[in-house]
Amino acid sequence: MVRTRFAPSPTGYIHIGNVRSAIYPYLLARQNDGVLILRIEDTDQARYVEGATELIEETLAWLGLQWNEGPLVGGPNEPYFQSERKAIYHKWAKKLIDAGRAYADDTSSEQIQAYREQCAKEKVPYLYRNFRPHNTPEWHEGLPLRFKADPKPRKWHDEVMGDLEAGPEVQDDIILIKADGLPTYNFAHIVDDAEMGVNYVMRGVEYVSSTPNYLALYEALGLEVPKLVSLPHILAPTGNKKLGKRDGAKSVTEYRNDGVLAEAMLNYLACLGWNDGSEQEIYTKDELIAKFSLNRIQNSGARYDETKLLWMNGQWIRKIVDEQGVEQLYERTLGFWPETATSYDDEYRKRVLNIIYDRLKVLSDLRTMTSYFFTDPTIDLDVLVNNKFLKKFSEEELSDILMATSRKLETIKDWNPNTIQSTLNALLTELDKKPAELFSVIRIALSFAPFSPALHLTMDVLGKNTTLARLQKTATALEND
Repeated sequence: MVRTRFAPSPTGYIHIGNVRSAIYPYLLARQNDGVLILRIEDTDQARYVEGATELIEETLAWLGLQWNEGPLVGGPNEPYFQSERKAIYHKWAKKLIDAGRAYADDTSSEQIQAYREQCAKEKVPYLYRNFRPHNTPEWHEGLPLRFKADPKPRKWHDEVMGDLEAGPEVQDDIILIKADGLPTYNFAHIVDDAEMGVNYVMRGVEYVSSTPNYLALYEALGLEVPKLVSLPHILAPTGNKKLGKRDGAKSVTEYRNDGVLAEAMLNYLACLGWNDGSEQEIYTKDELIAKFSLNRIQNSGARYDETKLLWMNGQWIRKIVDEQGVEQLYERTLGFWPETATSYDDEYRKRVLNIIYDRLKVLSDLRTMTSYFFTDPTIDLDVLVNNKFLKKFSEEELSDILMATSRKLETIKDWNPNTIQSTLNALLTELDKKPAELFSVIRIALSFAPFSPALHLTMDVLGKNTTLARLQKTATALEND
């Protein structure tokens, strides 16, 4: 059975790279009817951020990445917080001590710095094992515990990076347990994976350089090495460095708050460094589970592209409406409407959503793109007179067009998209105007927005009285300017 894990550190917001490191283990576990473990690696208490664990749990739940064991759901390997597993790490540490493969280190930080400076002066790599003390005290909490390395050539296979090897020069006496009694990542993850039966270890490619030390630990503890899966970095848009917050990438929570759909975020991140060999871009979660494979993870970094993410979100917005109806999308939009929309009922807002959803990139676009449906827009005559289709008309001519339009529309008895469109078409002939001219002046007078949905649909939703009132108000403003 496939047993894998996602083991984040609760040190702040959960970013794009963190989430992708959760998606791939999830897909692998689900594809193989396996187990996904959520483990919180909180041994670095200095970097612990209150509420970060809850944020991790909320983010995974939002994306639909349910874990089989871990916080909230429990499991046979509790506890799932490393800070609560101290006794377990000490038990395994004793095995190494008894085997002569670990020792307490009372060397001062000043002395260690002196060793570093000595190596720098001699222009040789710093390796603590070259300064390993001969007489070491009995280990107790308060003293760091170091691994006694047995340097030798190491070879291993990585499911993404292929066959790898390293010489003895990269292996050192790494710290296993810190002075505070809590383990380092180097030790804790090996112990936890062994205790929890993890047989697929997925993590960032930055850990490849540490793998020779991990292999030495597996060997010293008599453990079978799990399958290792190194995930290349997500790169900044420039493509020349690892993605960071300074590169414009927001946290997953920020994207969620902007109105990026969970389906789109899952889809985008899963495909950021993986593909199934086809031209397909839009995948449901079930499709990702069915098609995912480790051998299709690319072994080089994938460039982050927010524009692509937002495009994909737009595709998912339309997909939900096309396949499930506007009602399903509407349930996702609560909290994203303009404040003025609160005085309108659900049915009206659904009508607005139905004609504008195909223009949305994120749900928060509703705040700016729909405001004129809920309150009269501010009249800005410059927008009218400077429009590229309307520059040739005087303000008086534009006023006349709007008044003529108002009079014509007033004759409509059954106000619906079809009658509105046919009336506008007739008006084109009567006024001898091009569609771009007539429809532009009407659209601007109704919305004073950069764009609006199809004019006849906008007018239908606004209603006859509001449409006529805005046309007449704008005409009057032009006349009096």
